[in-house]
Amino acid sequence: MYGALWRVLPGPIWVRIILVLLLVVAVLYSLFTWVFPWVETLINNQEATVGT
Repeated sequence: MYGALWRVLPGPIWVRIILVLLLVVAVLYSLFTWVFPWVETLINNQEATVGT
């Protein structure tokens, strides 16, 4: 999968590295902004037991 992504990206190596970093930042931003808060509403954290 990563090889296919690397081959699809345009430009020389330094441009590809910048694009990959931007893609990683965009994915992480999306996860922390929309996905993780949505999943948190589905998990009932009141049932967690620690050290009983």
